[in-house]
Amino acid sequence: MSPARTVIAGVGSEYRRDDGAGVAVAAEVAARQAGTVDVGPVGEPLDLLGRWDGADLAVVVDAVRSGAPPGTVSVVEVGPDGAAAEATPGTSTHGIGLVGTYRLARATGSAPRRLVLVCVEGADFGDGCGLSPAVATAVPEAARAVIELVRGGVPCA
Repeated sequence: MSPARTVIAGVGSEYRRDDGAGVAVAAEVAARQAGTVDVGPVGEPLDLLGRWDGADLAVVVDAVRSGAPPGTVSVVEVGPDGAAAEATPGTSTHGIGLVGTYRLARATGSAPRRLVLVCVEGADFGDGCGLSPAVATAVPEAARAVIELVRGGVPCA
C-alpha cells in the first residue's frame, strides 16, 4: 500500500503581479511541509491534467477577484460536481477554469480523490514582478491554511 499523495499546485504567473500569489504559496508550502509535492507553477488549470493524477488530496492555490479586500484568504472544498467552486465568488484569469478541468479529470478517471481551492484576493494583475503589499502579507497565512489542510486540521466552506 503506497502512502497518501498530496499535491500542491500554485496557479498563475509571477510575471503578472498578484497572479503569482498561488505560485508563491505553493513554493512556501513545499519547502515547509514534508510529504507534499509542488506540481507547479501551473499557468492554466488544464496543466493540472497528468500532474494531480492519483493524488489523495490536491490543493490548488490561485489569486481571485471577488471584491473582498486584497489579501483575503478563503478555503473551499470542491465537490465531485464542482458546485462548491462555482459558488465561490470571484473570477480567475484562466481559460477553461478549475471546475472545467476537474470535471474533465473526473470524466477520464484521473481526478484527485479530494480537491480543495485556496483563494487569495488579488489587487494588481498588471505586468511586472512582485506581489502587492496586501497579497504579500497574505502568503504566509495562505501557506498555513494549506499546511493545516494537509494535516487534516482545517474545515472547508
